[in-house]
Amino acid sequence: MSQPVRTPFVESLLASAALERLPGSDIAWLNAARRENLAAFEAEGLPDTRVEAWKYTALRALGQRSFAHGDEQAATRAVDLAAFLLPGIDGPRLVFVNGVFRADLSSLSDLPAGLTLLPLSQALRSDAESLRFALTRHYREAGDAFARLNAALAGDGVVLRVAAGMKIAQPLHLLFIGATAEADYGWHLRHVIELGEGAELSMVEHHASVGEQGHMATLVGDIVLRDGASLKHTLLQDAAEGGSLIRRSSLHLGAKAQVMLHVLELGGALVRHDLHAELVGDGARFDSRGVFALHGRQHVDTQLAIRHQALNTASESVWRGVANQRSRGVFRGAIVVAEGADGSDASLSSKNLLLSGQAEIDTKPELEIYADEVKAAHGATVGQLDERALFYLRSRGIPQAEARALLTAAFCRAVLESMPNDALREHVSGLLLAHLPNE
Repeated sequence: MSQPVRTPFVESLLASAALERLPGSDIAWLNAARRENLAAFEAEGLPDTRVEAWKYTALRALGQRSFAHGDEQAATRAVDLAAFLLPGIDGPRLVFVNGVFRADLSSLSDLPAGLTLLPLSQALRSDAESLRFALTRHYREAGDAFARLNAALAGDGVVLRVAAGMKIAQPLHLLFIGATAEADYGWHLRHVIELGEGAELSMVEHHASVGEQGHMATLVGDIVLRDGASLKHTLLQDAAEGGSLIRRSSLHLGAKAQVMLHVLELGGALVRHDLHAELVGDGARFDSRGVFALHGRQHVDTQLAIRHQALNTASESVWRGVANQRSRGVFRGAIVVAEGADGSDASLSSKNLLLSGQAEIDTKPELEIYADEVKAAHGATVGQLDERALFYLRSRGIPQAEARALLTAAFCRAVLESMPNDALREHVSGLLLAHLPNE
């Protein structure tokens, strides 16, 4: 078996991997897990396009880059928080700048009863044992390089818990800012989120940037919903044009638990999101709505995998993509209805628009059914704007450029209509319109 190529990316991260300086380095089980994952990352390196999960996303360019680890100045760097506040989101706030927790920008005082929200670095000092199961996970698949890297080098992140039966009225704001620095940094955050039985929560995961920079970030999160819990999760990604953002989100839904997820992918040069939802309790439901709007040479890859494992579970996924200029979008939507998951109802739709002859969108729906009495449907399309609709608008005196913009906006905004927060929906719609071609 040949050894993986030691790229500058791998070399730089291994050279700066000072595990003894990470929070929790004095915890034996955590230190052992970090070393095991770092050794696995070193042994395997980055996946190439021969690995099925990375078939449409080549990492050659990223592999030739080097990243410094840790940005000490991020703890004091001036950031205009007002530029990142969102309408309709006025609850607790947790802020990181270049992977560094910023207490001065966060809002963690007077938390509602039943809510625990703090950075992972603090949780490791006060209650590490409760995090042991999440932080010692093994990643053994061929495409798990970034999850291994995150498990080895993440020293901070979000720990969020809602006690059983508690309904948190104000939406939470989790804000991750990439800021201009003297070097390109690689930073890693690990999230542990748990909603107790019957708990309810709304939160916004917000990725943003200050100035031009080419940082690389990995974020791995485990989200667990106990029986009857409900989560409304909005993911707004507007990272720097030169940045690389690799995320992995795993959701575990108990009986009658419900998740409504809205995703808007706008920024970043290389963006990847592995999104896995496991419906393990009877009557669990997972709904997702997502859209990406790309231009230039952006590359955004979403890998959505939904597994129905219990009776009468349901999922509905509606995703839209728009690619302009020389950008590339990738969407894989895989649904598995496991043996014994009788009565499941699953649907997935992926519709995409190419606005340029050089743009590319690869979409791959997958459906596997091993149960009885199941309703399931999936479909994917890649095309151009409807010429008949365009002609209709032109015939009403609307210029071609404006007509194209109107049709593109309507195509994308369909996935945002179900957002429950009116003020946030209007703001997000405005951001989407600003990223769409206007000429």
